[in-house]
Amino acid sequence: MADDRASAPRYHLKKTVVMVGMMGAGKTAVGRAVAQKLGVPFLDSDAEIEAAANLSVPEIFERDGEAFFRRRETEVIARLLTSTHGILSVGGGAYLSEVNRKMISERGVAIWLNADLELLWNRVKHKDTRPLLRTSDPKATLTALYEKRVAIYRLADLSVSCDQALSIDAMAERVIAKLVERKDVLEREDA
Repeated sequence: MADDRASAPRYHLKKTVVMVGMMGAGKTAVGRAVAQKLGVPFLDSDAEIEAAANLSVPEIFERDGEAFFRRRETEVIARLLTSTHGILSVGGGAYLSEVNRKMISERGVAIWLNADLELLWNRVKHKDTRPLLRTSDPKATLTALYEKRVAIYRLADLSVSCDQALSIDAMAERVIAKLVERKDVLEREDA
């Protein structure tokens, strides 16, 4: 049986790619798949914060508040952007910070996973791990967050539309195709 990797395209990642977008857009799942396909590290700012605090994001929100969490998030993103080039997934609120947006554009490239509201709701409605949705009407809360955040996500360097019908693998291929359009970010080595 032939090794599929031998025939797979090879790439050179020149900048860290930061996956931005709403909760439920697939930043972590798609980001992991992209990193695996490119043979680069996958990093997750929320996971890094959780490991440092020995608490989950919802527990940090509850114990220390959102402002505290956002400060730690900025510190972690700054550190991760200075490590080896890879794929970095950040929480849905991270890109709202002008400081974070500036840092990401200076040291990496932001790619927005653009998912519509119904797709997001379908993915998050049965999860209790989203502290911002712990309200009496989580769909209304998600809708308000979406309406507030989309204009900011549009500021990302690149955008890829999410599609419910696509697998994680297919979404990863869609992201890679978009990244290859930017030679300053990703280059095929065998092209």
